[in-house]
Amino acid sequence: MAMTMTGEYQLAASREKVWAALNDAEVLKRCIPGCEELNKVSDTEFQAVATQKIGPVKARFKGKVNLTDLDPPNGYRIVGEGDGGIAGFAKGGATVALVDKDGGTLLTYNVEAQIGGKLAQLGQRLVNGAAKKVADDFFRKFANEFAG
Repeated sequence: MAMTMTGEYQLAASREKVWAALNDAEVLKRCIPGCEELNKVSDTEFQAVATQKIGPVKARFKGKVNLTDLDPPNGYRIVGEGDGGIAGFAKGGATVALVDKDGGTLLTYNVEAQIGGKLAQLGQRLVNGAAKKVADDFFRKFANEFAG
């Protein structure tokens, strides 16, 4: 099952600060819903463990994320995949762009993802709703990193 999501968030910080936070494992770990571990393997690779509940299925995903097409402090592409065991798998990518706006930074994202296994059997509306909630939760927490 394939899905796409787009969105934008106005952040109260400079592009340079937002860029630094997008590359900081500790900031990302605090912001990723259900994140148990996030380890920086290199400047462009992270390993993660996160637990997500989608409808009746709760899965613990182990995966890796690579950063590509780096254009500091303007954006990058995130490519990742996670294995949720019997629940299935998730893989995909996101393009993140940063531009100066209203004294802060406008972050826009475009995500394409695929899921398989039990998760794909739940139905597109449920999965899309859960994915949108995870993205919204992440960006709300990320924006709060720059509040105050």
